[in-house]
Amino acid sequence: MTDNQMKIRVLLADDHAVVRAGIRQFLETAEDIIVEAEADNGETAIRLIGENPPDVAVLDIQMPKMTGIEVTRWVRAHYPTVGILILTAYDEEPYALGVLQAGANGYVLKTAKPLEIIQAVRDVHAGKSVVDAVIAQKLVAHMVHPSSTFVESLSEREMEVLTLVAKGQTNKLIAAQLNISARTVQGHLAHIFDKLQASSRTEAVMRAVSLGWISQDIAATDE
Repeated sequence: MTDNQMKIRVLLADDHAVVRAGIRQFLETAEDIIVEAEADNGETAIRLIGENPPDVAVLDIQMPKMTGIEVTRWVRAHYPTVGILILTAYDEEPYALGVLQAGANGYVLKTAKPLEIIQAVRDVHAGKSVVDAVIAQKLVAHMVHPSSTFVESLSEREMEVLTLVAKGQTNKLIAAQLNISARTVQGHLAHIFDKLQASSRTEAVMRAVSLGWISQDIAATDE
């Protein structure tokens, strides 16, 4: 058995080349880790995972074509033994909840120290769950106040409206496409904002993305 076969084989997926290069550099300072593949979008990530399943997939959440949440769901369905570590800048609990519910083994912020991220890769490979301390505190706080973590599902029509909002369409265009009045669209948006605890169209879309309800590809809203 070669030295590389003894190492933890990692796939690294992030849409920023400079970020990937930095993460790869410090991951490979660890003698027991090797980054075997890189992806700059979700579709490439699942293709590479399908061709050569890694021990651990290190994924960003917001990526083109498929989000980290969508990739996580796909990996869990097709390669359940692959460890999944989310490495992201998003410290909001809806993102963490969405990706952990999708089956990720760990959630670490990019602000973590290199040695902490290296250890997170090792822990995920060992079958442990890893959650950044900042996120863990927020999740615990929401467990104490469960009403704040509960996200009510949107109706089919509300999802249609929100999807069109994510595509950047105005209320008038949405009304015309769905054959309803602009006032009715506004009413649906009010319900959407309330259910997602959002104060703007952009915030509502981003919460839906974090929950895996909408792909980031179509999330191009204009405030």
